[in-house]
Amino acid sequence: MRPRSVIMLALLLAVSVLASGAGKETKGLSADQALQKLMDGNKRYTAVKSNHSNQTPARREEVAKGQNPFAVIIGCSDSRVPPEIIFDQGLGDLFIIRIAGNVIDNPGLGSIEYGVEHLNVPLVMVLGHEKCGAVDAAVKGGEAPGQIGSLIEAIKPAVEKAKTESGDMLDNAVQENVKMVVAKLKASKPILAEMLEKGKIKIIGARYDLDTGIVEVIVP
Repeated sequence: MRPRSVIMLALLLAVSVLASGAGKETKGLSADQALQKLMDGNKRYTAVKSNHSNQTPARREEVAKGQNPFAVIIGCSDSRVPPEIIFDQGLGDLFIIRIAGNVIDNPGLGSIEYGVEHLNVPLVMVLGHEKCGAVDAAVKGGEAPGQIGSLIEAIKPAVEKAKTESGDMLDNAVQENVKMVVAKLKASKPILAEMLEKGKIKIIGARYDLDTGIVEVIVP
């Protein structure tokens, strides 16, 4: 066999080994380990050193047979906050629910329950972000057309809480909104509250900074 053929064969074998192990490193992760994996990925992203793992054809074929995500992310629909990119993750890594203002309705709650109960995901993160348009609309008040008003109504309690605090009104409201959703999830019975009590899952809140790209945990 010619040297070039030997090199190509070695490369193919290496890729095969990597592909066969893809996803296995996330099985059995604890909530703290899952959080560390997210934060490590965010550090790579902000340092412009993303490794873009689990985005290969082999990974696509693997997850076509089943999924094993390690974290549930409840995020805003905002186009500037794509979880897979800011956490440097790939196909099958994250179970994501996105809606403007990262609020939760019953279908969204059911999706989270599916993630933790059926897919055994140990970590649930509510991810708010700087300069959130939905929260800003709730802060400014006024009439909202169509069903946008339902989003505003869901965020209003966080805005009222933020009014009692000093500092930037919008950012305070963004953080209060995250805290409110986290509290709602922790109190959700029977599935989330029971799994939380048994230590099977962890529910946290975080804030993404649009300017720096940094994710900060605000509700551990």
